[in-house]
Amino acid sequence: MHELSLAGGILKIVEDTARRDAFVRVTLLRLEAGALAGVEVRALRFALEAIAPGTLLQGARIEIDTPLARAWCMPCGATVDIKARGDPCQRCGGYQLQPDGGSELRIVDMMVEDI
Repeated sequence: MHELSLAGGILKIVEDTARRDAFVRVTLLRLEAGALAGVEVRALRFALEAIAPGTLLQGARIEIDTPLARAWCMPCGATVDIKARGDPCQRCGGYQLQPDGGSELRIVDMMVEDI
């Protein structure tokens, strides 16, 4: 389950940010996992909740958005939204799509309690 590793990386970013910006707890953590990121959102949420006790994330509300990916269609030149690799172009029905975003996992923002 690579989501546990991802959760550990997210926690490290939160801890590094807390050292830099001097806060003691996260109350809300908002993440974005693009449709092509290869992240199982339920597993990531479970992993974050599992590692949270005793950390800055303990008791934090975790929101994970899953925006659609964007792709450029080679035959018609349109930029379209896709849910997964292999989806057809919504405009011409072609399958020669070049993904252009949607493979990112990122921290959007955090609400924190200051020292």
